[in-house]
Amino acid sequence: MKPFRNLAQARTPDGSQLTLHEHDGEYFLKLNGKQLMSTTATSSELLLAQLPCDGLRGRADTCVLIGGLGLGFSLQRVLELVGRHARVQVSELMPEVVAWNRDLLREVNGRLLEDRRVEVITGDVFDVIHRAGPAAYDAILLDVDNGPTSTIQAKNVRIYKRRGLGMIARALKPAGKASFWSAVPEPGFVQSLVSAGLKAEAFPAKSHERAKRAAHVIYLARRGE
Repeated sequence: MKPFRNLAQARTPDGSQLTLHEHDGEYFLKLNGKQLMSTTATSSELLLAQLPCDGLRGRADTCVLIGGLGLGFSLQRVLELVGRHARVQVSELMPEVVAWNRDLLREVNGRLLEDRRVEVITGDVFDVIHRAGPAAYDAILLDVDNGPTSTIQAKNVRIYKRRGLGMIARALKPAGKASFWSAVPEPGFVQSLVSAGLKAEAFPAKSHERAKRAAHVIYLARRGE
């Protein structure tokens, strides 16, 4: 049996332990020992990108914001969808995660950080959206914590509250879309998006292609034209 290797660890702002592991060529991110994501289960991260970015190829001045780098699978799909003239900003709170992608995960998706379309912003995506001007983004993707109410980091809840959703609505271009990854169904979140002036729906998401049933949910919000 091949060993389960601990590759790196870091402390989050609230003191939790974030760790990176490798086993038999696959990689795993864990928080306080609980798996967050892995290279074995990427379907929901790909769908998070597919839903808001489908149809963006060929548009002028396309700009996309990704909140949360993770293992880079949402970034991978965004770059496949948006075309060669787009700008893609990736906001990642943990500088260690960026460094791990550049070094330890280079052959997974880390090399994508060198793509000329990509700008990496080390910081909280809430602050990035707050600083953005109105109608700044064609698409915003948020893989922040475990979802609207299943947050592990207490500070992350603010982006899902009325002020945060209002900021997202203002930061979207007309007909722009925002997607939200959630570990579980979140009753009432669609209505919260509607109350922020967005059209919204929920899409069940499998964790991997061979899964028999959906494990997660992607919420898709759209600004009116």
